[in-house]
Amino acid sequence: MDECAYMKKKRIWTIGLAVFLCCGSLLWFTGCQALEKKQQSGAAVELYGHYLYRSTLDSLTLGLSSEDSLRLTQQYISQWAKDILMYEAVKGSRSDKNTAIERMVDEYRRTLYMQAYEEYLIERRMPKNVSDSMVLQVYEQMPDRFRLDESIVEGLIVVVPVDAPKLKDLRKWLSAVSTETTDKSNESLDNIEKYVYQNASVYELFTDRWLTTTDVLGHLPLERNALETALKYKNQIEVSDSLKTYILQVTDKHLRGEQMPMTYARPEIEKMVLSARQVEFLQKERERMYNEAIQERKIVFF
Repeated sequence: MDECAYMKKKRIWTIGLAVFLCCGSLLWFTGCQALEKKQQSGAAVELYGHYLYRSTLDSLTLGLSSEDSLRLTQQYISQWAKDILMYEAVKGSRSDKNTAIERMVDEYRRTLYMQAYEEYLIERRMPKNVSDSMVLQVYEQMPDRFRLDESIVEGLIVVVPVDAPKLKDLRKWLSAVSTETTDKSNESLDNIEKYVYQNASVYELFTDRWLTTTDVLGHLPLERNALETALKYKNQIEVSDSLKTYILQVTDKHLRGEQMPMTYARPEIEKMVLSARQVEFLQKERERMYNEAIQERKIVFF
């Protein structure tokens, strides 16, 4: 081979090698870009288009040592991959069971969409206000529905050391809160607040809201039946142990078995009214959509 032919052939090889390297580099770069893009999305593993994300693995191994973290990650990825492979194998098969599963999945998906849209309609379009007259009407029509399972009270709870000073004065001030005129009651409250600031470990004023006996028993070392019995006869209930004296002063009460006061029953009444309203609202909405579909000839009858 003469020198000219050899140089010509060498140039062809050089050009071919350059093209091969260039194409190879391009494919490698494109693949790296795709991989980098998946990694940037947070994906750690891919199988048949299913992704396991790094955030999931990180949450599993939070606080673990490197060795335990690696072992748990490997176990999780292995189980995840096996589940995906089984799912894809079943999905790829042709059987009556698969058809039934697909039908159930479709029905469940439709149900979820319907529920989401109903929640949207209720939130955006159904009136939420329940009038006082409606509350009163339900309250009067269903007296037995609103019976108390346990007594409820308004008042004060004070817990002081068993050897606290001026306990006699404290008892008098507490009693005056519910028995005296407004001015005297306010004066007694001022005296109580000054006293508890210096002596009490617990002070709860609930003259404007109801507490159940369950709530009260969280502060007093009494049995439920003993408290329920005491409430029938007393407005000031006092018990002591070796360390503390506990005083419940009742300003208003409704005993177990009595009809609830309407203010106490109102949240339950509102819930009942809104629940019934929701059923009626959705029925009307379905009927409206059905009639519109017929008028617009979206439903085709054969």
